Amino acid sequence: MDQIIIHVDMDAFFASVEVRDDPSLRGKPLIIGSLPNERGVVATCSYEARKYGVRSAMNIKEAYRRCPHGIYMHPNFYKYKAVSDKLHEIWDTYATASQTIALDEAYLDVTETAKTWEGARVIARTIKQRTLNELGLTCSVGLAYSKTAAKMASEEKKPNGYFEIPSAEDFVKLIIDRDVRILYTVGAKTAEKLHKAGIHTVRDIQTNVEEVIRLCGKHGRWLTQLAFGIDDRKVTPYRPEDAKSIGREVTFQQDVSNYTVLQDILVLLAVCVEHRAKRVGLKGKGVTLKLTYSDMKQISRSRTVMLTDSAVTIYQETSQMLEQLEQRPVRLIGAGLYNLSGEDEERQLTFEDMLADDLKADARIRETLLSRLQERYGLDFASNLDKIYNYETLHKTVEYMRKYRRKYEL
Repeated sequence: MDQIIIHVDMDAFFASVEVRDDPSLRGKPLIIGSLPNERGVVATCSYEARKYGVRSAMNIKEAYRRCPHGIYMHPNFYKYKAVSDKLHEIWDTYATASQTIALDEAYLDVTETAKTWEGARVIARTIKQRTLNELGLTCSVGLAYSKTAAKMASEEKKPNGYFEIPSAEDFVKLIIDRDVRILYTVGAKTAEKLHKAGIHTVRDIQTNVEEVIRLCGKHGRWLTQLAFGIDDRKVTPYRPEDAKSIGREVTFQQDVSNYTVLQDILVLLAVCVEHRAKRVGLKGKGVTLKLTYSDMKQISRSRTVMLTDSAVTIYQETSQMLEQLEQRPVRLIGAGLYNLSGEDEERQLTFEDMLADDLKADARIRETLLSRLQERYGLDFASNLDKIYNYETLHKTVEYMRKYRRKYEL
């Protein structure tokens, strides 16, 4: 049996959740992300805001220039994650395999559960109805023969849309004269390269197969297949161990020149990374430090370590790397783990009594680091770490530390 795949995509997810919880926001241009007087970008926005040209990842200053009368608010990721979990519970009911792409998006393989195209159509419409009835939110659903076609179908009638693409012929007929950007994985740089070669539409790709492969190599071969509607990729359930890295970063509202403050902030970032790693049961064999200077120059450093999820190790390694970098005003700092694994190979080779001693030492160092922060900033970090894991609380805390230290020095 050929594949039958559904792609579900929530409509302006963060904004829709906020509107659901506060009906007074309905019909208004709502922008979720940074506030206009802060550094940062738009996370998402309502469709009313999009009419003014506001879009995800846009600099918040530009968003405010286009829509000064909009309503701006910080995201509440914990709330969105809780809603997302309920969404995926509904969706997964109908699939033999579910591939989560984001909090608000997933591919569902309904080949076996639906049996027929008509059965899949019933499932797709049931998913839309249950999502609305049980969570008060709308989604757009695409039903198709492949993953690429299903995603395109879900985007075809947004918001609150439903669209079907039963075959490769239907897919090609739909997109043949559209710009090459319509194809999955064609970004701005690839599109520019193709446009310069006179290849503007999907039809142009079909008639210039060898040229596209010459220009784009292996990626070009993939694009030529998509141009003819060929995509046999399977719906592959996401596994935490498939993640390439785990990290946390913060952007300062004003550049930070005090590297003692940066060192202190690394403690909190390390604790957040540890929390996330333990939550998904992963450890890393590498630690990374990310820095963006005030002139937007980005620096990334990494070190190989013994398999770890320890905040102490993450802090110690990133702190040492920070000390080796040029000291000038910093706009962003981040810490992370990479080369992830769910296996605990090194620890299996450690004697239990040695391991116990290591853990005790780790706990003592962690307690010392947090106590040092409490002394410097007057905050009870040890008792409130569960709040620090919250994205917005972390940023507020970091900003408090930045301002407090600066005032103290003056």
